[in-house]
Amino acid sequence: MLNYVILGTGVAGIAAAEAIRALDNASSITFITDDSHGYYSRPGMAYYLTGEVDEKQLYPYQPQDYKKLNAHFLRGTATRIMPDQHLVELNDGTRIPYDRLLIAIGAGAVRLNVPGASLDGVVKLDHMEDVQRIVGLSRRARSAVVIGGGITALELAEGLAARNVKVHLLIRTERTWSNVLDEVESKIIHEHLLETGIIIHYSTELGEVLGERGRVKGIRTVDGLEIACEILAYGIGVKPRLRLAAQAGIACARGVLVDEHLCTNFPDIYAAGDVAQVFDPALGRTVLDSLWSPAREQGNVAGMNMAGKNMAYLKAVPLNVTRLAGLTTTIIGLVGSGQPCDMLDIARGDSETWHEMPDAILAQNGFQTNHLRLMVADKNIVGALVMGDQKLSGALQAIIRDRIDIASIREQLLLPGAPLADIIAQFFGQVYASRN
Repeated sequence: MLNYVILGTGVAGIAAAEAIRALDNASSITFITDDSHGYYSRPGMAYYLTGEVDEKQLYPYQPQDYKKLNAHFLRGTATRIMPDQHLVELNDGTRIPYDRLLIAIGAGAVRLNVPGASLDGVVKLDHMEDVQRIVGLSRRARSAVVIGGGITALELAEGLAARNVKVHLLIRTERTWSNVLDEVESKIIHEHLLETGIIIHYSTELGEVLGERGRVKGIRTVDGLEIACEILAYGIGVKPRLRLAAQAGIACARGVLVDEHLCTNFPDIYAAGDVAQVFDPALGRTVLDSLWSPAREQGNVAGMNMAGKNMAYLKAVPLNVTRLAGLTTTIIGLVGSGQPCDMLDIARGDSETWHEMPDAILAQNGFQTNHLRLMVADKNIVGALVMGDQKLSGALQAIIRDRIDIASIREQLLLPGAPLADIIAQFFGQVYASRN
């Protein structure tokens, strides 16, 4: 009989518990969390904010699912890990013994650090309580300012606009999500945002949040521009929650460092999800992930190994399907990963043939704007971004995942004005037809 302790009730922690129970029905599993909402879909919060899903749909577990885990859930904050004594100490002084410990406490929003940041009406999108707070504020707010140029800032801007709040979006540069999107893609996103009534302020930095009676009444930029608002929402990045691990002597860099088994430098302590820094074979270095699917996969492997398996975590080809300004966007492979500069980028816009591709390719219709970017190495496509219609995304995911040799079509792809959709669709059909 073992005592398994899991810090966090996100997808990595739940996946670990499921894996443990698949191998060990007798031992105890204890979750420790300070989140009163338990296990819910963090990616789904953006759709709750826009009103596309209700709050109940954010909870993937039903009572019978929790029953299968046969786990104890403790509400509290872990304040200290004591590896030598195999104990976790809580904020009330309680000490919980463990034989195997999983750190799955995720990452938190980078805090806003300007005068007025503590005023009522300054919000982020990090937890369920955050989105509930934003929904409540939006019922009475006429205007909001959103700070940031990444996915979270876009989600905040779109969500507030969908709730009939006038939105000003402040971006420090000229581009949105500049480490992933190129200039054309960013322009496409901006055009769609403008169509929804969102006002974009380029190369603009927040200087101060203005308040009255403890509440937000506006902002002032570094350049002196003042904008009246009742909500100041920010999405300026996330950082893994490292304090607990670092204070315990657990090896950390940008995240908690783990080996191929998701084990830390202590043999009975594991880490998974947004907090873990894992090895990426495609890049040849350790990386952080902040995506739902890798967190689930890591949690599963960590749980298996905690219960006695010897399973290596092999990071899959990155895949992120998101929505930017109403456009479904799939990002596959090395796009935005600090990839080597000797790879070629090929980008193409919309085409009639894109809409007429065979049904065998994953289909999703109804988009008026389509865009494709490929990253091509000597023999392989190593990255792709598909914006709008997703007929190409399934084929490209398979081609990149399976490292298919594209020597026979490489020169075609590089020709100016080449019909990329046609070439990829035909190539995909030929390659996978020959395999069946």
